[in-house]
Amino acid sequence: MAADRSTPVVAMTIAGSDSGGGAGIQADLKVFAALGVHGTSAVTAVTAQNTTGVTSVHQLPASQVLAQIEAVRADLPVAAVKTGMLGTARVAGAVAALARAGDLPNLVVDPVLVSTSGHRLGVVGAVERLLPYALVATPNRAEASALVGWPVRTPDEMARAAAELVAGGPRFVVVTGGDPDGTSTDPAAVDVVATAPDPAAGAGVAGDSWQLAGERLATRNTHGTGCSFAAAVAARLALGDDVPAALDVAKGYVAGALAGAAHWRLGAGHGPVDHFGWSRQPLSI
Repeated sequence: MAADRSTPVVAMTIAGSDSGGGAGIQADLKVFAALGVHGTSAVTAVTAQNTTGVTSVHQLPASQVLAQIEAVRADLPVAAVKTGMLGTARVAGAVAALARAGDLPNLVVDPVLVSTSGHRLGVVGAVERLLPYALVATPNRAEASALVGWPVRTPDEMARAAAELVAGGPRFVVVTGGDPDGTSTDPAAVDVVATAPDPAAGAGVAGDSWQLAGERLATRNTHGTGCSFAAAVAARLALGDDVPAALDVAKGYVAGALAGAAHWRLGAGHGPVDHFGWSRQPLSI
């Protein structure tokens, strides 16, 4: 469905702030802008971090998170919502209550549990409160492992985990495999998608499953790829794509952002990706 581009559509991110600018709210808003969507936000936590790691986290109270969400919803036509770091069970419960009431359209849940550098940013129980209301959930292999309770590494294991998670409520689950885990020698970065069964098909009928495959790039600049993928899915849903089309666009967008930043030297750790395609454009003054 083509969107009316005379006025931009609106998407919202509910997530933590990344002072290094590579992930979280900052990455989400960059993705929204790059894909032509007006971005709004509700900050759940303020982190002190850079490319090498997270040094501190300050959680906002659930009442302040809700106040941000309601201020936006009262004035702007939010067409899709992406959640990232929720942090506490209280914040997750408050956001889940809005989702349960149907107030968070086209909900994409990125179940952020651990940062790229290994800092714990959430708890499994908090994420699980929101998953039943997700249109799309996008755990990486480590997050999927934590949610299902067993190691998820290979594409077959990713498919099993996606099917198990989709049974808990999300319409679509994408277990992403582009994250480096230190064990993969596969030249492809494979994501595995599972869908909930069609209720009209009757009991015992499984949903669909397929893979999204792309080239695995050798680069240290992978900070925020999970946030960016989920935000790109939300942006395309806001623009009117169905879920499979949104997933395809998001996969291609992140691949381009990774390729663009592959040789950047920003920071000493996991650097950001090229959200705006700067590496493909001539510099101008």
